This record gives sequence, C-alpha cells and structure tokens, in this order.
Amino acid sequence: MKIYELHCEQTINRPLREVFAFFERPENLATITPPQLGFRIVTPTPIEMRQGALIDYTISVAGFRILWRTLISDYDPPNRFVDEQLKGPYRLWHHTHTFQAVDAGTRLTDHVRYALPFGPLGQLAHSLKVKRDLEKIFAYRSRFISEHFR
Repeated sequence: MKIYELHCEQTINRPLREVFAFFERPENLATITPPQLGFRIVTPTPIEMRQGALIDYTISVAGFRILWRTLISDYDPPNRFVDEQLKGPYRLWHHTHTFQAVDAGTRLTDHVRYALPFGPLGQLAHSLKVKRDLEKIFAYRSRFISEHFR
C-alpha cells in the first residue's frame, strides 16, 4: 500500500483556545469544506468532541454520495486531535490537527497520511487527480480560515 502525506501550516492572529474551539466543533467542518463536495453531517448534532467519538457524514465525489465515518482517535485540547477514517473513499486516512500558541497567535498544522484503494489504479488516480484535489481542498480551507479569523 502506497502511503501519501499532505502537510499544511498557517498562522492565525487569534488566541489558541479560540482557534481550537472552532475546530473542535465537527459542525464547522462543513463551513471549511468546498461547497462542490456537498459535505453533510449525518450524525445528530451537537456532537461531543472527545476521544472515541464517531462522526458520520457524506460527501459527493463524481456525482456519487459517499458515506464517510470518522473516529476521533486522539483528543488533547487545546493542542491536538486526530481523526481517522473508518469507512470512506480512502484505504487509509489519518489526519492530525495540531494547534500551537506562537507570538503571532496560533499555528495550525494539518498532517494527513492517506492511501487509496485499487493498487496501481489508485496510484494513477492520485497522480492524475486526487493529489491536486486534496491540495485544492486544503487551499480552500486555508483561505476560509484566514477570512473567518480576520
């Protein structure tokens, strides 16, 4: 299984606890996701963020609705949390969100380890589309966060 990594950082001119409070609300994931993905939370809200929490949502990929189930496998407020895909479009999805107080406010770091299904076909799809799509999703997220915390 070929494992890929995506690493993004941005600094937000807001206090650590305020930034973490925004991200620990799963309902806010819909606001930082590009609209064309049709992100919808299926789990009844409000959702208590904690280690062991399960969150179900759907996204639209190539016109098909896909159920994505996430496990919060690590939760250390206000420093870090990890979400892992239990069911969804990836063979592996392990997303670490790290928050660090810095002089300019809060440094937000996303580190994603992921793998695609279908062996060599998945690797080809990654080269042709998936890598670019993920970069666009995280760029959208970065722009939204910058605007939201302005």
